[in-house]
Amino acid sequence: MPSIPDPDLTPYGEEQCRHLASHFPYHKNVELLVASPIRRTIYTALLAFEPEIEQGLKVICIPELQETSDEPCDTGSEVDALQKEFDGKPVDFSLVNEGWNSNKGKFSPDAKVVEARAQEVREWLKARPEKEIVVVTHGGFLHFFTEDWSDTARFAGTGWANTEFRSYQFLDGSDRSSVVEIKESRELRRGTEKPLSETEQMELQATTKKTWENKGYQIQAK
Repeated sequence: MPSIPDPDLTPYGEEQCRHLASHFPYHKNVELLVASPIRRTIYTALLAFEPEIEQGLKVICIPELQETSDEPCDTGSEVDALQKEFDGKPVDFSLVNEGWNSNKGKFSPDAKVVEARAQEVREWLKARPEKEIVVVTHGGFLHFFTEDWSDTARFAGTGWANTEFRSYQFLDGSDRSSVVEIKESRELRRGTEKPLSETEQMELQATTKKTWENKGYQIQAK
């Protein structure tokens, strides 16, 4: 897949989306639906959250939610091509500008840059009036977005399974608009295992970033 530019969902991926649609327990609560403008995440949002769309929600594409590498599979299509492909579908590209897929500047695979755009997305979401928000993004980016670095070796470049969902809330008093996984969500997948401390998360983050750099997933600032 890394050699395929902005690939489609596979048939199995579509099946996973339908499974999520039928097992996601919070459809009635969702007030906002946002996604990375990468094609597979847009289609995931459309397929997995069809009940929300039937109630009038659109998929709002946020370029800062794109994946962390500059591999072809993680590099998005030109915005005019996306608008043409999704013409007539409930997808909002108003926040997606030319150059969003350049892998340069704020969209480079540099780890510090990715951290900054993850914080930018958190701040944007926190400022929204909606409180129940679905974010459809990528496994690698989710570690930056959630600042949770556990299980990063579980899959290739991420601890998240395809179409896995978890629930988070904003952390009171955080100057980084940080989020924390709610107790019910964590216990559902980890039981009563004690969460990592802030120090342990920082140590694991440093190790993971170095591993990802060695594998070519992203680069570190020198």
